[in-house]
Amino acid sequence: MHDAVAKVRDTANRAYRSASRVARQVRGRARAGVRAARRRWRAAAPQQRQTVRLATASAALGLVVALVAVSAAGPWDSGQRTAERVWAARQGAGSGGGHTPGGATAVLTAPQVLAAAGPTARRDGGEGGPQSGSGGTRPEQVPPPTVSALADTLEPLIEDGALGSVRHASVVDAVTGRQLFSKGAREVSAPASTIKLATAVAALKTRGDTYRLATRAVGSGDRVTLVGGGDPTLTEEQVKELAGKAARALEKKGVGEVRIGYDTSLYEGPEQHPIGPNENIARVTALMVEEGRSDGSGHGPAPRAADPAREAAALFADRLREAGVTVEGEPRERTAAEDARTLAVHRSQPLSALVERMLTNSDNDIAEALARQTALAEGADASFAGAGRAVEGVLERLGLPVEGARFEDGSGLDRDDRVSPALLTRLLTLAADPHRPDLRTVLTGLPVAGFTGTLGDRYGGERGEPGAGLVRAKTGTLTGVNTLAGTVVDADGRMLAFAFMTSGAPGADAAQKSLDRIASTLANCGCRDSPSAS
Repeated sequence: MHDAVAKVRDTANRAYRSASRVARQVRGRARAGVRAARRRWRAAAPQQRQTVRLATASAALGLVVALVAVSAAGPWDSGQRTAERVWAARQGAGSGGGHTPGGATAVLTAPQVLAAAGPTARRDGGEGGPQSGSGGTRPEQVPPPTVSALADTLEPLIEDGALGSVRHASVVDAVTGRQLFSKGAREVSAPASTIKLATAVAALKTRGDTYRLATRAVGSGDRVTLVGGGDPTLTEEQVKELAGKAARALEKKGVGEVRIGYDTSLYEGPEQHPIGPNENIARVTALMVEEGRSDGSGHGPAPRAADPAREAAALFADRLREAGVTVEGEPRERTAAEDARTLAVHRSQPLSALVERMLTNSDNDIAEALARQTALAEGADASFAGAGRAVEGVLERLGLPVEGARFEDGSGLDRDDRVSPALLTRLLTLAADPHRPDLRTVLTGLPVAGFTGTLGDRYGGERGEPGAGLVRAKTGTLTGVNTLAGTVVDADGRMLAFAFMTSGAPGADAAQKSLDRIASTLANCGCRDSPSAS
């Protein structure tokens, strides 16, 4: 008997010690988990902490709303909400009226409930969101960042050593145009490709978003001339279609043998960009096929034709031969005869689509073509100099800050170009104006961080950067020059326009990442002073 009791006691002691050991291990792991969580919290970026806080608060708020809704609906009674039973009783002797004896109480009607909940969004809001008037949530109701809080957030990032000695920045409220952050905002510096924002706005304002560039085949006697209309996007297939139409027109006229010429007189001045022969841009001529690219690419650097206009005319001649027309000799450059009649016309995509393509891919050839279209619309020479003067004149009439600005080209490849961050943000807010729908493609054409265009391979990594999908911006890069200008919707839902410009950076990649970090911070920041600070 004694031995049996001793065995039971030993077994119980061993079980107790084992349970105690397991409990200590669990407590140790729990403490380690808490310490690790604290370390991760301290190491988390401010926007990540804000996300956790917002998620927690939203979950708590959702639970409260659900509880309130359940309470308001009333308790269950025989498989039916009390509120539902009361409503049914008010309808007369229909089903549900006799679940519980007693008189029915008054219930709120739908209009009363909606009035208590606040105004509802109108379904007929115009472009750009609900307009002022009864109903709807106006953009002004979302508070913008405060100047002091935004400065506290951005100033340390602007001081990043990866940026160059020239550091200019502007952030404005896209709704009101109010300046929220400025660091030399009206100082001019090299913009690189962000100057394309100015090129886009000027072209859209002078030509209109539906304007199309026309390439024509005209004939006089046995002479057929291909007349360039300044469309760098003309494709080989479109040239074939143009030649086919021209061949049918010649057949109707009884002309079977022709000599081919090509007319580039729409443009004036030098064709070669000041940077010289370069894979980033073809010779700027009024007639070319697929931007003079010789590798079949659609955008980006590429080998270019030595004489894009001549090659376009040679392609047209070949396609005429395929269509059954006898072509004598080689194409020659000449001005179309005054009495020449139109045989066929090809029109480009609307200017709005060209602007989007230019901005998304930072297309230099389209940029120079659009700058010259502005010059033509303004009655100026369609040259580098004439286009620059025309663009500046249009922007000045729009009331934009062009003091100190220089537009040596339309693409930003010229290192002598000069604009200010204030001009770039004003261009963006102008395009965001719901009363200027003709400029909307200036915003829709902006590359999306981590997804499209020249921002497609930025804000990447395995998990993606905080600004991926949130930052929409035009990039600008030359040796020693890095710029970024675009829009974000901040953490509070306010649309902001920004422009960050730096020159003299020690390394292009580091400067680019620094600008991306600033834009990401802007997108993930509510940046308002706390109540205790007021």
